[in-house]
Amino acid sequence: MKSCFMNLCKILCLVITLPFQVMEIMGLYGMYKRLFPLLAYNITFSYNDKMHKMKRDLFRNVYKFTNIDGTLRLLEIGCGSGANFKFYPDGCTVICTDPNPHFEKYLQMSMEANTHLTYEQFIVVSGEDMKAVEDASVDVVVCTLVLCSVNNVQRVLEEARRILKSGGAFYFMEHVVSDPSSWTYFFQHVLQPMWYYLGDGCMITRSTWKDLEAAGFSELHLRHIEAPRVTFIIRPHIMGYAIK
Repeated sequence: MKSCFMNLCKILCLVITLPFQVMEIMGLYGMYKRLFPLLAYNITFSYNDKMHKMKRDLFRNVYKFTNIDGTLRLLEIGCGSGANFKFYPDGCTVICTDPNPHFEKYLQMSMEANTHLTYEQFIVVSGEDMKAVEDASVDVVVCTLVLCSVNNVQRVLEEARRILKSGGAFYFMEHVVSDPSSWTYFFQHVLQPMWYYLGDGCMITRSTWKDLEAAGFSELHLRHIEAPRVTFIIRPHIMGYAIK
């Protein structure tokens, strides 16, 4: 009964998103991609405030992947406006990638606010195809709140493994689907069509931990958590790191 009700509600939500679907077909949805970086930049401050302790905990051991000569080369997939910069260790060299070129303005603002880092370049590229980055060329890859909106999670993880040096680390923090018995799960599936368009392709019904488990890393350190004080629909999170 609950499943039938959920499907009915989902259909209603799909009907509500018809204008967005028409805009996408007509090529007008691209206009929202210009606006989205501004929205994401402002949301970042609130999310970082609520998740500060957990992000600090996530990145606490990044320094351990520093090379003998003291260098640490880090690439961030879907860097957005640079929300993670303040959590990276001093002297770290950062390569920024994102498929949306309109983030660059806000990325620059974050760079200016985080002078403890060295910035190598901003590459406009999707996580599924980072051919501009050489094999085994970075010590750390970071991906937070990104695997929810890529087209192919497994392909992104394959690319992360490709560009990581042997023994390098992939750090992640992602919202995921809730337990099927919960009301959060119900609303995630009902509101998914609307969330997809408002969140620039964000999917709130993914079991991303399964992709990480199947990605072929030599070690996987993963935790399921409940994010504090965020919208209930994205409260279920996973965080951790994997070793190549």
